Amino acid sequence: MLKENKLLILVTVIFVLLPVTNVNAEEPNSIHNEVIYDILVDRFNNGNPEETIEIDVDDPNAYHGGDIQGIIDQLDRLKETGITTISLSPLMNNQQNGYHGYWIVDYFEIDEQLGTMEDLNQLIEEAHHRDMKVVMDMVINYAAESHEVTEDSSKAKWWGEPSYTAATWSNNAIQWNLNQPEVAETMIGVADYWMEETDIDGFTLHAVDQAPIDFLQEYTQHIKEKDEDFYLIGDILDSEAANIQELEETSLDIVANPMLHESLKQVFSNVDNPVSEVYNQWENLETDSPLITIDGFTEERFTNAYSKNQRNSLTAWTLALTYMYTTPGTPQIVQGTELPMYGGDEEESQRLVPFNSGDPELKEFHTRIASLRNEFPALRQGDIELVDAVDSMVVFKRSYQDQTMYVAINNGSESAYVDVTDIDGDKQLRGYLQDNLVRENQEGNHRIGIPRESVEVYEVEDDEGLNWWFIGFIVIVILAFIAGVIYLTLKQRKRERNK
Repeated sequence: MLKENKLLILVTVIFVLLPVTNVNAEEPNSIHNEVIYDILVDRFNNGNPEETIEIDVDDPNAYHGGDIQGIIDQLDRLKETGITTISLSPLMNNQQNGYHGYWIVDYFEIDEQLGTMEDLNQLIEEAHHRDMKVVMDMVINYAAESHEVTEDSSKAKWWGEPSYTAATWSNNAIQWNLNQPEVAETMIGVADYWMEETDIDGFTLHAVDQAPIDFLQEYTQHIKEKDEDFYLIGDILDSEAANIQELEETSLDIVANPMLHESLKQVFSNVDNPVSEVYNQWENLETDSPLITIDGFTEERFTNAYSKNQRNSLTAWTLALTYMYTTPGTPQIVQGTELPMYGGDEEESQRLVPFNSGDPELKEFHTRIASLRNEFPALRQGDIELVDAVDSMVVFKRSYQDQTMYVAINNGSESAYVDVTDIDGDKQLRGYLQDNLVRENQEGNHRIGIPRESVEVYEVEDDEGLNWWFIGFIVIVILAFIAGVIYLTLKQRKRERNK
């Protein structure tokens, strides 16, 4: 009887909870369809502990044992969280303790601490099997001070001291002179090698703000001519000096924006900060589709920032992730965000990910908001319009083809509402995060009201009143379930009497 009851319950739950899937119009292949997960390979997960050579987890400047196999082991978990692309820190062979990847001594080999070329190809294959992409950091500006070029006097013009010295790794690095044709040609050859030897889906170009614009134009154009769908992401090293508008002249698909990064972190780290400040920062960007980040490996994590203000983790991340996943651009989250992981400074932020910890509710929200982004093209490709901002609450409108969505984010300490005036009376707003339903009121408006420190994402749909067919179906399913339970109970009692 127990097995029969379980089967009946399972069938009932499947019918009741079966989602209605939108049939999305064909969309262009675009990096804006992705959710990127940024991995510092040595500090992610140790998949081959018996093969590590020189690790010391107590030394922040040493290898900690993370490797490519450790990423393969976590692919299913990342897929479940809604990740579509993983971004790897530099894999090339580094001088001793170059765990970060910037002290390259050989651009054509993988650092043995991280794995082998076979491991990388297996990772890419496993990711593609799960409909995920893999991009890797390409360090075009820097190498180790022990690189063989420094011993060749004929190549003295190829390199110099780093022009940016604030990075902790810069003391043991040299900077390539990419204005030298031989150096530029070498870097292009490195890109060709990795594209030919692997099925990698893209590069994150480290410190694009440090490279000559002429070189970047040639480099990115060359890669796009080889594969127009190959992703090229621009990473910024010096946020104060970077000319992001100039980078728009290259074939980069997307570029990080430090100003938006700081605005996101500051606004959502405390209650009652106006969300409109983030939107205003976005409006002032040189690009309307940036890489959207709120965490980094070389700074205090967002989790620490809001914890100082006694803010709840689920609340803070719900607000921040909703903004990141529903506004123009591509969200990129740092490893451990889904737990969430703490880190007060660079050293703490680069710890191995503690996978045995975590908040199940936060993981569930990651999955839900990523599913919404994937389900509705308007949240990825659509135009955006600020409907209104009231105190710490904002409502955005996103439109793509015949699909219209509204996103409400209330960072305030009190409930708030915004009246939407441009929706027809025969339409309604259906919420997907809190199951809200908004119909036209007596004033002819659709009033979006949500509680304090909460969010909602709505789709505009026809207002057909109560869905009596669906209600009837639910009633029938419930009655059938009750009848089934009664029948099986009576049948079991009859069996017991016959014994």
